[in-house]
Amino acid sequence: MKKYPAIVIHSFKENVMKKEEILKELIDKLFEFSRNRKGTDDYSMDEFVGYLNARSGYGDISMRKISGQEFDFRTEGYSSTLSDISILLALMYRYAKSYIKKALRRSPFQTADEFSYLITLMTYDSLTKSELINKQVMEKTSGTEVIKRLISRGFISEFSDSLDKRSKRISITGKGRKAILDILPAMNTVSGIIAGNLTKDEVNTLAYLLKKLDYFHNDIYTHRHNEANEDIYSDISHKSLKGS
Repeated sequence: MKKYPAIVIHSFKENVMKKEEILKELIDKLFEFSRNRKGTDDYSMDEFVGYLNARSGYGDISMRKISGQEFDFRTEGYSSTLSDISILLALMYRYAKSYIKKALRRSPFQTADEFSYLITLMTYDSLTKSELINKQVMEKTSGTEVIKRLISRGFISEFSDSLDKRSKRISITGKGRKAILDILPAMNTVSGIIAGNLTKDEVNTLAYLLKKLDYFHNDIYTHRHNEANEDIYSDISHKSLKGS
């Protein structure tokens, strides 16, 4: 039996609709999705389904309590929901880090950063050091150290740019490629653990929302890195009030 996106199922439950009405709503949502999407015109069905699920919402679920009762942030004008998002993202990073650390024990990689740098290089013929560091959203000093370690262990090769001899480019070596392919099954297992008890539709929704946030924050990181948080937040609030 064909599994429809959550938005369609939700519509059937809330209000019986004719086939033509459902089709029209889906087409409207598709154009809405296309308008809201920035950075690329290419997207998959999973991303569209994720968008539909994000718009339709889910019911209440059980969650463990993190904060105590000694102080109510709501009385101080502090958003509990936004605070939860920040805290939960930080906790998810720590959970993921612990699983990745175990997966890397039997690999030649010392850190998750080394793995992410190499797997990014797998998808390019070559990059400059700055390009690779920026793609990883790391400070230049820390990123340079990661690259140095990978070069010294033969996972990355460094060579002069054919168009600009003053510039250095880097690419993954055969040794680095083999190391990545050897560790991929273990990292796929990690990905499955991190996805946890989410359904396929929920995974698609989460992927859509995280990609949307990444696009937003990467733009800030690239173009407004030195601005004060208060100025960035003021701009976001102003746009939200205008409905953009």
